[in-house]
Amino acid sequence: MSDNKIPYTPFPANGYFGPEYFCDRNDELHQLIQNLKGGHSITLTSMRRIGKTGLIRHVQHTLNKDWICIYVDILATENMSQLLNMLASAIARVFSERSGVGRKIWNALKQLRPVVGFDAITGEPNLSFDLDENESRKHIESLLDLLDKQEKRVLVAIDEFQQILEYPEKNVDAWLRTKIQHLRNVVFVFSGSRQHLMTELFASPSRPFFRSTAFLHLEKIPHNVYREFIVEMFESRKKTISLRDVDDMLNWTRRHTYYVQVLCNRLFINSGRKVKEASWRSVAQKLLKEQEMFFFTYRDMLTKSQWQLLKAVAREEELFAPTAKGFIISSGLGSSANILRALDSLLTKELVCEFRSDTGERCYCVYDVFFMRWVQEILQ
Repeated sequence: MSDNKIPYTPFPANGYFGPEYFCDRNDELHQLIQNLKGGHSITLTSMRRIGKTGLIRHVQHTLNKDWICIYVDILATENMSQLLNMLASAIARVFSERSGVGRKIWNALKQLRPVVGFDAITGEPNLSFDLDENESRKHIESLLDLLDKQEKRVLVAIDEFQQILEYPEKNVDAWLRTKIQHLRNVVFVFSGSRQHLMTELFASPSRPFFRSTAFLHLEKIPHNVYREFIVEMFESRKKTISLRDVDDMLNWTRRHTYYVQVLCNRLFINSGRKVKEASWRSVAQKLLKEQEMFFFTYRDMLTKSQWQLLKAVAREEELFAPTAKGFIISSGLGSSANILRALDSLLTKELVCEFRSDTGERCYCVYDVFFMRWVQEILQ
């Protein structure tokens, strides 16, 4: 389930290129594989861009010989009909019409009368239907039944699963849970980056999916593990980088996978045989400058009090007690009520996120690490 290409650098920021470019996650991989092989679906949550989708692809790569693995990202969907389109297209991309099993799958898909098109860039098939809610439900059920009848076991990974809560159709989770519990040959990975919504779906006693899956929350890759991986990747391409510089880079990116990969990717391209401290810091500054237009847009969408609070959170990096007297004074917002009101808005806009620190304490940080570093610089 890799992207079947060799990345330009050993630090791809997007896509999955095989286990040699994948850092760690051995414990998480083992937990996922054991649950799936045992017939248990699993819920996977994390902060955005921490490596959740890459881990799903890594699981599929590990299972690939013995399983049928289907991945579908439903973040862009707005209703049941679009969910059907995404699922049908994902299934069609897995099976070649030239294989025996593939012909059967495609014949079954065509019986549902989709409009079949092909991506202009990748050539991959896109299936679409123009159906009402009831017909969309029936077609999704037919697709799941089709997968359940396969000789190989089937893994369906649905990314950004919390999106079903935004659908105008009622009780989508109840209907889907009822259908899924009768499948015998299909297991699921339900993943999502909006943690409070995923928790509501799977941990609330009033919800149909309550305790219906195993649960795994993805944390940041440990510092020492990531440091060793980065050094090895540079050395494998005949480049050297000091442990001190790698430590500084991991601290600057807060070990947030996407930002680590972007920085290392750009540094690899712009460095010689020996990477110097000035090199990575120069690259980091260029990355911030490139995205400055977006950062100004973020700033302009905020009220004065929201911007004031975001600057204060960026200055703290990890904010543990937003209503503490000292922070109320330093933020300049005057009262805990003002802070909580602004904080709620920043959380809704996903410019600030709530998470658990390395010590297990609840705290807040600016979601986009590059944006946080840019804010810190303008505060100097």
